[in-house]
Amino acid sequence: MTESDDSALARQLAHFGLSDTEIQTYLAVLENGEAKASTIADATGVSKRYVYSVCEELEDQGFVEVNDHVVPTKIRAKRPEDVIEILSNRLEEIEPALERRFSAAETRPQRFDVIKSRVTVVKRINEYISEAEYRVAISIPHSTLPQVREALQDAVERGVLVLLLVTDTDTDGSEFAEYDRPVASAIRSWNVPIPVMIAVDRELGVISSSEMMTVANSDERAISLAQKRIVPTLFGSFLANFWLSADEVYVIEPAPLGRTYESIEHAVFQATLQLRAGNSVTARVEATSNADHEATETVTGRVLETNQGIAEPVTNEFPIEHSLVLETDEGRTTIGGHGAFLEEYAARTITLEDAE
Repeated sequence: MTESDDSALARQLAHFGLSDTEIQTYLAVLENGEAKASTIADATGVSKRYVYSVCEELEDQGFVEVNDHVVPTKIRAKRPEDVIEILSNRLEEIEPALERRFSAAETRPQRFDVIKSRVTVVKRINEYISEAEYRVAISIPHSTLPQVREALQDAVERGVLVLLLVTDTDTDGSEFAEYDRPVASAIRSWNVPIPVMIAVDRELGVISSSEMMTVANSDERAISLAQKRIVPTLFGSFLANFWLSADEVYVIEPAPLGRTYESIEHAVFQATLQLRAGNSVTARVEATSNADHEATETVTGRVLETNQGIAEPVTNEFPIEHSLVLETDEGRTTIGGHGAFLEEYAARTITLEDAE
């Protein structure tokens, strides 16, 4: 084996956690096939006692066999194919953890798409709803609702907050109460042809004119976007410009307590429903303090009130304000969501529990 081969092999072995001394010892054993500790000591420049110690570590990791039933003790290198199998098994053992970590960190490419077909718009809306993890806000003509109804119902069943604004209709909401499954967490209606829009979580969105969905052979275009910096703004525009101007026609029953929410809007909405039902609620919040944006801490307290703009009567001062006011052991404190700046804490997760 040449010096360059030795260096390359040493670098590869280091990737598997072997120290420099273990690598040099193992290479010396490989070179000899089987050798006495004294021979390995001479080749590596370390004491014979230390060779025994290092070889025991190498034996535990499956690289060598130490035969101490003979005198002097012999160290034998395991067959290369056996070592490769051991190393391969180690890689297979960490694969599930790597996959989980990769999935958690994987991000969708940021993009804009111009859509020319109504069929494609509906398909994209259904696709995005099916991917929702915690929040959907959608405005859509009443005539188009049947085409996305099932996807919205599935999202509600998954525990997603669904805000549905039905346009071009004078519905009083009675039809929604008759559905076999809730189609949304809250529904408002507005008898005007406002733009079709959907904002899913903090990343996915679609915008089109109402005409594209309701007029045959329309030459209008829609925009589909996957943009983390823009979709939250789209959600805020939905609340401020359209939601609050429409009439509330349906609000879902409060979910059972004991659930954890990643969306501040959903947690505040559910806490509001519980308080209005006369229930006492405790919130356990994993949050970062606005005084220290890095350290995560647990804040627990009884929910005193909520600031929200989803269910009537609205209690927030501006449309995107959604927060909890808690009574903790240290006194009153306020909990906001992602990027909160008015509140004392920015929540990562919120668990609502029975305070009784």
